[in-house]
Amino acid sequence: HYLILNLMHIAKQKVNGKTYFYLRKSVREKGKVISKSVAYLGKSFDEAKKRSKEIIKNLESKKVPMEKKLKKKNISIEELANFCKEKGFVFNSGDLYGGLAGFWDYGPLGTELKNNIKKEWWNFHVQTREDIVGIDGSIITHPKIWEASGHVENFIDIAVICKKCKNKFKVDESELKNAICDKCGSKDLENKGKFIPMFETKVGPIEDDSLKAYLRPETAQLIFANFKNIIKTNRLKLPFGIAQIGKSFRNEIAPRNFIFRSREFEQMEIEYFIDGEKKENCPFEIPDIEVLVYSSPMQLKNKSPEKMKIKKALEKKIIKLPWHAYWLGTELKWFFSLVTNKDNFRIRQHLPDEKSHYATDTWDIEYNFPFGWKELEGIADRGKYDLTQHEKNSKKELKYFDEDKKEKITPEVISEPSLGVERTFLVFLLDAYSKNEKDENVLTLPLKLAPIKAAIFPIIKKEQFEKIAEDIFKNLKKEFNVSYDKSGSIGRRYARNDEIGTPFCITVDDESLKKEDITIRDRNTKKQKRIKIKNLKNTLRELINEDKKFEDL
Repeated sequence: HYLILNLMHIAKQKVNGKTYFYLRKSVREKGKVISKSVAYLGKSFDEAKKRSKEIIKNLESKKVPMEKKLKKKNISIEELANFCKEKGFVFNSGDLYGGLAGFWDYGPLGTELKNNIKKEWWNFHVQTREDIVGIDGSIITHPKIWEASGHVENFIDIAVICKKCKNKFKVDESELKNAICDKCGSKDLENKGKFIPMFETKVGPIEDDSLKAYLRPETAQLIFANFKNIIKTNRLKLPFGIAQIGKSFRNEIAPRNFIFRSREFEQMEIEYFIDGEKKENCPFEIPDIEVLVYSSPMQLKNKSPEKMKIKKALEKKIIKLPWHAYWLGTELKWFFSLVTNKDNFRIRQHLPDEKSHYATDTWDIEYNFPFGWKELEGIADRGKYDLTQHEKNSKKELKYFDEDKKEKITPEVISEPSLGVERTFLVFLLDAYSKNEKDENVLTLPLKLAPIKAAIFPIIKKEQFEKIAEDIFKNLKKEFNVSYDKSGSIGRRYARNDEIGTPFCITVDDESLKKEDITIRDRNTKKQKRIKIKNLKNTLRELINEDKKFEDL
């Protein structure tokens, strides 16, 4: 067999002592892979190769591009949860014992995807900027931090049960009078009383000496509590930001919608500080992003969201501050560099009774999840509230010395982009979930996020070909997360990797031994290119970093 394109090959057949060549294709029928003849190619191998190329070229010119054959598939959150479990992305924690609601474990593929998301976020927001530094705060910290922040006194929800459908959920105390069941819409609710969503714990083994503490309900306070240490040890000049990625914990009354709302979750967020007297002076260019805008007045008047540029929304005073416009545009720019369907995003302004007491304005980036438009990322300004509170409670100064003014000031947090890792994880999976022409799953994950970057297949089951494939695998493994697969038909191996989002498949065939090259296949288009083995690692690096496009190979 001489492989020439995807599942097509030249086959030699002897009839009555004479040799004939045919173009054949592997197809799946009734669960079995069989070989079917496509065309007769002649009596010599050279003639067969020449004619096969002409036939393939003609077939390819008539084919619908594979990009158009991949169709985005709407999927329910329950179906996505099942898919994630079957493929090793996410499992319910403690599944062996029936599971524990609101807690999730990430399998091999899910761990890689999650780490890649955090890596890309950190690179975009911290490593490529000069004005943002990062920290990694402790999950359990001094309990007085939560007293100063107001969490102990004010972080209180009301637990309610719908008398009609028995749905359990929480509401803010201010919303109790007008609350309706978020499942059936009923107003007939039973108030089960107040509860603090923070997890309590004890620090110290001896009960009499132990200190009551909390698993942190947010990552932000560790930034404020470390503000003095950070400005002392870094040459930061306003405006500047402090970023953090880390776990948070909230004892939700009813975790739901898979990993969307859970009791243990991870946040990626920034506290961005400015001189409060310079709120109108944003030195950065506002990204030229267009998105659905849903302002507070639009909501109050029951109007539909309007698509417009972020800059236009600022000009029309829909967005009040240039800093808010900048961070809304910046966060959308990051998402839009990695997703294909931008229509699933919108920005929504908080209603007057939704805003935190310290915020002058708050906007959410929302995503159209299978269960409706929900918050993906919150972008609020916190003003001087947190630094002032910690300064007052600790009796220690948390000021910044302004070199231009030659005086100490308390900076304001003009924006707090706060994003959940799990919700971001959902967005990328939902955006990537597709079906091909055979109704098989294909995850069109961005190259930088894909858990496995490439899969290596030896087509011929002989030692010398498998040796080439294994050497390629070992060499690429030093830099990329790649896999090696020699079991099953080549079509089945392609399908397995398409389903989990592997962008490239590398095949070692009979030409590889003679020409020291391989075939690399693109997941989305199914197009193939032959490249030299010695150039493979550099080529893969260029493709993943988007320094080169596949069609340019």
